[in-house]
Amino acid sequence: MSKNAKINWLLLLVVAALAVLPLALGLGEGKEEPFTGADAQAEAAITELRPDYEPWFSPLYEPPSGEVESALFALQAAIGAGVLAYYFGLRRGRRQGAAAAGNTTAES
Repeated sequence: MSKNAKINWLLLLVVAALAVLPLALGLGEGKEEPFTGADAQAEAAITELRPDYEPWFSPLYEPPSGEVESALFALQAAIGAGVLAYYFGLRRGRRQGAAAAGNTTAES
């Protein structure tokens, strides 16, 4: 097994552990919504500390449900991943093209 393959397996194991350990250790037990995002937790903390706090602005668009909000977030993540994949693929293609062009001119 090559060094890169070992590193890839190790990284995959770390990612799996990060996903499973909070569930296995019961880190969210005893909470009403155990795995809410940081925004919801910050809003709850602010409301608890200063009940009269008024936000500076309101969202431009308020999704009708949590499912729609999650779907929009997933779409945003997918678009971002697509842009990154395109960029890295383009860079690799240019590098391979430059290498191929360098090899053909050196052979001529």
